[in-house]
Amino acid sequence: MRSLFTAVRCLDCGHQMEADPFIAKCEVCGSPWMDAVYDCASLPPDWPQIVKARSTTLWRYSELFPFSEAFQPLSLGEGWTPLTHAEGLARELGCPELWIKDERQQPTGSFKDRQASVAVSALRAQGIKEVVMASTGNAAAAYAAYCARVGIKLWVFLTSSVPVEKMRELALYGAEVVKITGTYDQAKAVAAEFASRHNLPLERGAKAVPCKESMKTIAFEVVEQLGWQAPDWYIQAVSGGIGPLGVMKGFLELYHAGVIDRVPKLAVVQTEGCAPMVRAWEQGLDEAEPVQPDSLITILATGTPGKAYTMLKQYADTYGGAMVSVSDGQAFRAMRRVARLEGLSMEPASSVAFAGLLKLVEQEAIQPDERIIVNCSGHTFSAEKHALEDRYFLSLDTPAQDLEHRRIEGVAAALEQLDEQITTIVVIDDNPSDSRLIRRLLQSYKHYRVFEAYNGEDGLDLVRQRRPDMVMLDLTMPGMDGFEVLSELKVDARTCDIPVVVISAKALTPTEQDYLNRYTDSVWQKGNFSTRQLAEHVSELLEGTAEELKHLVAARGMHVDVDEPLETFGQLNKAQILLVEGNAWEARLLRRLFESRPRFEVIETHSGEEALAAVAHVPPDLFVLGSALPDTDDAHLLQALRAGKETRKVPAIVIAEKELDGDTRAQLAAQVESIWSRSSLDRSSLLAHVENLLSA
Repeated sequence: MRSLFTAVRCLDCGHQMEADPFIAKCEVCGSPWMDAVYDCASLPPDWPQIVKARSTTLWRYSELFPFSEAFQPLSLGEGWTPLTHAEGLARELGCPELWIKDERQQPTGSFKDRQASVAVSALRAQGIKEVVMASTGNAAAAYAAYCARVGIKLWVFLTSSVPVEKMRELALYGAEVVKITGTYDQAKAVAAEFASRHNLPLERGAKAVPCKESMKTIAFEVVEQLGWQAPDWYIQAVSGGIGPLGVMKGFLELYHAGVIDRVPKLAVVQTEGCAPMVRAWEQGLDEAEPVQPDSLITILATGTPGKAYTMLKQYADTYGGAMVSVSDGQAFRAMRRVARLEGLSMEPASSVAFAGLLKLVEQEAIQPDERIIVNCSGHTFSAEKHALEDRYFLSLDTPAQDLEHRRIEGVAAALEQLDEQITTIVVIDDNPSDSRLIRRLLQSYKHYRVFEAYNGEDGLDLVRQRRPDMVMLDLTMPGMDGFEVLSELKVDARTCDIPVVVISAKALTPTEQDYLNRYTDSVWQKGNFSTRQLAEHVSELLEGTAEELKHLVAARGMHVDVDEPLETFGQLNKAQILLVEGNAWEARLLRRLFESRPRFEVIETHSGEEALAAVAHVPPDLFVLGSALPDTDDAHLLQALRAGKETRKVPAIVIAEKELDGDTRAQLAAQVESIWSRSSLDRSSLLAHVENLLSA
């Protein structure tokens, strides 16, 4: 059926415009706060039966979406999440009609998937290929997944307080992650500046029509799942407020259409360390004053709610409700309580809503006979950290200044640095020493972001994923060599235009030289050029001039020997492993295992005394501590080995002869990278682990 979308209304001055969901600001007052208007009275009386026959995604409610029949929605199966009767918690609280809207079941684990599905569909419909957003975590994960689905490049600005697991999840989807040392509101400001500098669209959140419309589907589903009846309360933890803004709009539209007989009361819950809405509500204010967030629950750390508070207050004033704050401790206790009573684990941000529920029941604001819906969103962190590393993130420091003065020199300088960091280079070289040398060389001149791959297959995959500004390629690699990588890059429409610079020690035949001249930008022979020459060449290819590089080096006071020859290229700088194993037979086996890799050199010792003597002679890159030592144990030996300045931070692993008791294992685990049991030792896994440690 066709949409009942009739107009877009400005939420500031009330002016109505044509029914275009992509309108960005009011044509009269210039406000960015837009709202979709529907002819709700024209909703068919049998609409519940019509909806029932449709697929169970949020797109089933098309009459109350602001898109034409030709619009192509993007779906990963979001929507129609379970509405679970909270029997155990209901018994404890004396509230038999307590229900949990389980938004953890969404594709990326939070209700923000609704927003991403609709917003990214709208971006695709407008032909947008790149977008910028700021987030406290969950929205970024959702947008990253949906943007990956349609090939839209996403820039995400997050505060450094966002859990690194969240950041790794974004990187897994291919988003560009920028960490801001500052508040979320500063991250929003810097994101807006970045979008403006690079002429990119900025995700507008609750101000835009598509985002708010997505959230009202929670209300539609709740009403349908309750047999087309309205609840008495809707409770949600709030950061910026887009969730309850959309949900209450959905309830209100169903009320105007005659589908439900009342609009539920709204409960907004915030953490005490970041509760600008609650403070304003308690004082009866129509606008909320910004606060400095001070909470462990960073997902909810939005200190400046703006117009969202005013709108939510209007809902609560008109239809009933409350705004309450809870401590971090109350939230964590509520998390444990719900997990033990209902078998539902959730992230701390959602537990804030349940802590608010407990508080409202205790205050008797919620009556025992009322039907209550609590939004439960978010998930415990999954295994992305095992697949990705922090190298995928950009970092940006911002000065602690008032937001009104954010265009200060410090922020401008930080953004200039970020402009350099968004220039990416992929280095593909099976010799980690060469790869690291190239990376350090380039980054000593500019803040280029350099990714490394140590074989052709991984390098090709990395280039296709990151779409860098340049590829620096070795030719002689095991498996897929540099010629094969180059061929694959040039036949792929996604990568064929990326400049390729070859750096290799290989002696080229005339045919090979001719091939490389046609398909690469330059060929450099390892050991026959200087750092200055290579750095200037890279700068010219990426930015058009080497003179800027020279001025930059001088201006930043860099002490770089620009004429240093790269004589070490192509030479395998071996990493040294100090092996301490009392059993000579086991020591030989481990030595042969590690030295099966040409770049490892093993110093074999059989006692603590021998190990300390070896360290005094040559500080190693890794300690491997075995068992059966005649003169000490692993814990005391490790303490002695790390006593020196040069060995204080050397990583260590332990291979235990027998299972360790809890206290011993805990003591060692705090000091070493890993602990392995000899009885179940997988030698290939151990070798891969050591390679990973020594390639970092």
